[in-house]
Amino acid sequence: MFKRIIYFTFFLSLWLGGIAFRTVLIWAFSTTLITYGVLPLVYHFCPALQRHLVFLTFVNYPRSIDFSKPEKEGLPGTRNFYLDTEENVKIGVWHILPESLLSSVPVENTDRDAWFENSLCDHRPVILYLHGNTASRAVAHRIELYNVLRKMDYHVVAFDYRGYADSTPIPPNETGVVHDAKVVYRYVKERIGSSPFIVWGHSLGTGVSTHAVGDLCLEGDHPSAVVLESPFNNIKDEIKYHPLSSIFRKMPKFDWLFLEPLAASGIDFRSDDHITHIDAPVLILHAEDDLVVPFALGRKLYETALKKRPDNAPPVKFVDFSSCHGYAHKYICRAPELPDILKNFLKEAIEAQRE
Repeated sequence: MFKRIIYFTFFLSLWLGGIAFRTVLIWAFSTTLITYGVLPLVYHFCPALQRHLVFLTFVNYPRSIDFSKPEKEGLPGTRNFYLDTEENVKIGVWHILPESLLSSVPVENTDRDAWFENSLCDHRPVILYLHGNTASRAVAHRIELYNVLRKMDYHVVAFDYRGYADSTPIPPNETGVVHDAKVVYRYVKERIGSSPFIVWGHSLGTGVSTHAVGDLCLEGDHPSAVVLESPFNNIKDEIKYHPLSSIFRKMPKFDWLFLEPLAASGIDFRSDDHITHIDAPVLILHAEDDLVVPFALGRKLYETALKKRPDNAPPVKFVDFSSCHGYAHKYICRAPELPDILKNFLKEAIEAQRE
């Protein structure tokens, strides 16, 4: 109702401002037709547009990143390298050292790559970070989280899926980004020995991580734990309840127009199905004032995990953050209690594996 009042007020002001009533009516009709007729149909019949709006690879900021020099982004002691995930597809990766190893980084003329790889098996926890849509592994709020984890003396491995940043510029889909995640997972897993290994997904990265880890667990390969920050239960609900969908949500045939084409376009992200296969402890973090992925969707995922995972499955834990803190979608990393939450969760996860 509020939106209708704004819409009516806008066109009334045009008329009162001296524009002919007929012209105002034509503008109103044209705007309504385009908004509620043309745009939904273009979206429905254009898989490329659907993928663009989900992955948002064209939203790339800041643009002047030199990924080969992460120290310029406030990350000294970081190795930049590339992995081939399939023929003609490579992805950019950062390995960010724990704080206690910064003074031990070898000089440039030594075999730094081998030294970095060998450091992964030093028994310190290793975080594989899967970011959400837009931009790259070098965005400020992601670097802020890396530094929190680094100060906890954790290794962090962060990468950009195909289509993002300095990775191969091809249009991503769910199958492709999940495959990229599995390749990086296996690269890390082969090098960490007995070090604790945690897969951390944020936003869209929770959809990638639950899918990838769910598949790996079905193959008998599971990490020490999984952290899902600001997750949705499935991509259909995420699109339906995203703020940008609010003007379309009450349209007849909304599901047919906006949701039903997704799977055929390579966008499924059924986290509420994949989480049932994850044979590892799961920690879900969500802020109550998250407008991008509504808090209720993270809660739904948690409740699904409780109901549908086997009775003997490792524990799943949900931690909420009050809206009074203003963490919203991106800044749970600023919660002063986050390090203690992670340490306690990882301690419980490791103890559960030993039992």
